[in-house]
Amino acid sequence: MCGIVGYIGNNEKKDFILNGLRELEYRGYDSAGIATLSNGELITYKAVGKLINLEQKCKDFTSTGFGVAIGHTRWATHGKPTEANAHPHIAEFSNVIHNGIIENYKELKERLEKKGHYFLSQTDTEVIVHLFEDYLNDGLDCFEAFKRTIGELRGAYAILLITKKEPDKIFYAKNASPLIIGRGEGGIYLASSDAPLMGYAQEVSYLEDGALGYIDLHNFSSLPNIKQLPQNKGYAQKEGFRYFMEKEIYEQSGVLLETMMGRVSEGKISFENLSADFFDGIGEITICACGTSYHAGMVGKYLLERYAKIKTNVVIASEYRYSSPVLREDELFIAISQSGETLDTLEAIKFVKPFGNKTLAICNVDNSSIVRECDEVLLTRAGIEKGVASTKAFATQVMVLWMLSTYIGSIRGNLSQKEVQKNIEDMVASAKRTEISAKMHEKIKRLSKRYLHGHGFFFIGRDVFYPLALESALKLKEISYLHAEGYPSGEMKHGPIALADSELFTVALMPEHLLYEKIKSNVEELSARDATICAVSALEFEGADDMLYIPSCSSYMEEFFSMMCALQLFALEIAIRLGNDVDMPRNLAKSVTVE
Repeated sequence: MCGIVGYIGNNEKKDFILNGLRELEYRGYDSAGIATLSNGELITYKAVGKLINLEQKCKDFTSTGFGVAIGHTRWATHGKPTEANAHPHIAEFSNVIHNGIIENYKELKERLEKKGHYFLSQTDTEVIVHLFEDYLNDGLDCFEAFKRTIGELRGAYAILLITKKEPDKIFYAKNASPLIIGRGEGGIYLASSDAPLMGYAQEVSYLEDGALGYIDLHNFSSLPNIKQLPQNKGYAQKEGFRYFMEKEIYEQSGVLLETMMGRVSEGKISFENLSADFFDGIGEITICACGTSYHAGMVGKYLLERYAKIKTNVVIASEYRYSSPVLREDELFIAISQSGETLDTLEAIKFVKPFGNKTLAICNVDNSSIVRECDEVLLTRAGIEKGVASTKAFATQVMVLWMLSTYIGSIRGNLSQKEVQKNIEDMVASAKRTEISAKMHEKIKRLSKRYLHGHGFFFIGRDVFYPLALESALKLKEISYLHAEGYPSGEMKHGPIALADSELFTVALMPEHLLYEKIKSNVEELSARDATICAVSALEFEGADDMLYIPSCSSYMEEFFSMMCALQLFALEIAIRLGNDVDMPRNLAKSVTVE
């Protein structure tokens, strides 16, 4: 996602800011900017696209002598990737950068506009600097104005603000988005990750949620949790995890909340840039995708038919346009892709467009080919995913489809307000269920050593847990190179059970709140034929050889997201024990741009 860097000191400020942003490129971005405040001058440069464009813009600029500086790489959530929407954002004499989402920015913006503030961007971030200066105009000092500003914000944020009124300080605030302050021989350094600080700072403070204050050259020692900074940049990018895939599994609780922010609040669901009338006249939906995105689409079918009451088809993109598909006039075509460049899916959209059907992209990358080709887009906001085997992209795709099905169900009157509120509560709880406990991860590490042989895996489940079984089998195949298949558990007796013996590992997804007794009987059929059973459930199952426990949940979707994480870790630990590079599995690419 977005990246933040800041600096206070006497060195050339542009060099550190650009170097720091370069270290954050791996997180993904679509625009970048820098602001310096020195000798009473507040100077800002912004550019769309890669950092080289920003470097070219400010190549003749120097900023020596004492001053402060901030820099940002933006990944669009509110407003398109344009120079006006890029950070830093300026009001009259102050400048701000921000990671995260301000949920209540619209009401704040309307209030400020009525007081005469003029906004240049479509972003949520710009309200921060205008609100800050509005409080200054009321006679407050800078720190009190900043505190009042932060007190009015709802959402997730890491914020850095500089102002001509206090040119030797950087004001900061953190809530649910990382922010680190470091000290080195050259001054004070700030960033949203360790990596930009390597080679500059020797000691750092990792700020906790709720942190709010200002930093100057003299008050670093008053910060909490000061530690020595490791100097391994690869380690820093992975933030202490062994692999990017492992880090991305752990990130899911945060990115799911970011997926929901600004869209789920006060008992209702709404989407930026997507109005209710877009769904007028829609009588059927076709979801088109490949691989992991296809599995997310299969989950979406269950949810759309259950909550929105719309007949939904799910098709594999590589097969779609060659099958002479018949489209109805009232059919909405939804394309799902992590990268937005998946050629099979892109060609399917191009096939559909001449028929005049409405098209909607569910994608992680704004301004990608699929996003540009579709009429509307719902961004998943997963951030860049470096591991080839998708984890958090799948989680956010499912969450968007769940929100979409609830939204359509609501606007069509198929869900009551009480039912919408229950779904929203379950969404928030589901995001929390993706927080990885050390106890569960350690259990999976120990369990994995028992599943390194045999002649294959069956992952089985029912309803939404069937596509999760498919996705879990795919994860294991991708990174361990072991044979694995996903099946609807009721289908085992219709042929696949012939393979059952002690060397067949069956991973049974057994949710307490959805068809538990049915799945239980299916698993008992396999157990009776000597298959090795690993049950994934919150309930003890006596027929299991191994239990992979998830926490007790109050809904089947909480169980879905909890099992998802457990099975991603299961695949990860098996692959690591087999000595594989889980981030770069053989023969696979992150963005498939060939048919």
